[in-house]
Amino acid sequence: MKSITINGSKREHVGKVASKALRNAGKVPCVIYGGENPLHFSAHELSFSKLVYTADAHTVVIILEDGNKIDAVLQDIQFHPVSDKILHIDFFQLHEGKEISMIIPVRFKGTAPGVRDSGGNLQKNKRKLTVRALPKNLPDFLLADVSTLNLNDSITVADLSEETFNILHPDSQVVCQVKMSRVSLSIEEEEEGDEDELEEGAEGAEGAEGTKENEGAKPAEGGQTPKGEGGEAKSDS
Repeated sequence: MKSITINGSKREHVGKVASKALRNAGKVPCVIYGGENPLHFSAHELSFSKLVYTADAHTVVIILEDGNKIDAVLQDIQFHPVSDKILHIDFFQLHEGKEISMIIPVRFKGTAPGVRDSGGNLQKNKRKLTVRALPKNLPDFLLADVSTLNLNDSITVADLSEETFNILHPDSQVVCQVKMSRVSLSIEEEEEGDEDELEEGAEGAEGAEGTKENEGAKPAEGGQTPKGEGGEAKSDS
């Protein structure tokens, strides 16, 4: 996993007053947990930009003024509700032989045939997953290859699992899936309706032709004896 280096200095004083003074000076009060004792330090706010304002996951190497280096991961962060400035950050110290849980982003690769050819929609159900592993085995991201997904196909947590780490979600958890879009569904329903109308029209035309044939086939009437003037039959004299 990629690592970011942050240069900091130990805090001589802790508390609200000291923390406020640090923030006014453009610094962020921080604490590292996971060691023998919590370690308080501070660093310039700009030092955290590549760690905080990104979708990627990183480990952190914290270098203090006395030369002490500590490997850690971001555990918690607090922002100001109005200005969105960083107020406080908690880190957790890493140990080589101890597993750590961390939120890892999911990256989606390729174009699904169900989207390209069938007009489906790729639904991304999970963009981040919690992974537990040794620090050296933590992945930068989890890759979901969607290039083989047709309509109603999906990728689950089980498809992303590897031997070097554990994903702390059920194997059946859907990460992404291809579903028919509303537009495609409407078009399909319209086409089915048009086909039904054509079939009904053809059946109606056949019925009309049969009626005309029946009307034209009336039985012939018997011949009548022609009458003369006055309506009486003429006789030979």
